[in-house]
Amino acid sequence: MSNRAIIATGAAPAAIGPYSQAVKVGNTVWVSGQIPLDPESMTCVEGGIEREARQVFDNLAAIADAAGGTLNDAVKINISLTNLGDFAAVNAVMESYFDEPYPARACVEVAALPKGVAIEVEAILSV
Repeated sequence: MSNRAIIATGAAPAAIGPYSQAVKVGNTVWVSGQIPLDPESMTCVEGGIEREARQVFDNLAAIADAAGGTLNDAVKINISLTNLGDFAAVNAVMESYFDEPYPARACVEVAALPKGVAIEVEAILSV
């Protein structure tokens, strides 16, 4: 019998493809990449990279909550940006969502992201 559980919450955007918001196996949760979609309207928020990053981390936090944890349970964060010049602004936003010690992290610049957004973040949690 598998101990694989699919995590889904209406407090984060619904999956817009053939994937789940998150999958939990044992105490590990793999959270799919989140873009700055408002979960109610399913439209991308506007207002610059700080606003977009806040929406992304709000979405991640809602999924973490649905999985029985918080963002402070994150062990690894992967950030994709279309402009690495946004790195400092995203760092400042991320810092406001986590307590020390911070999770491991990677941040890369990519050519494009779904729906033309500037940021996508995925997480691995241990809950």
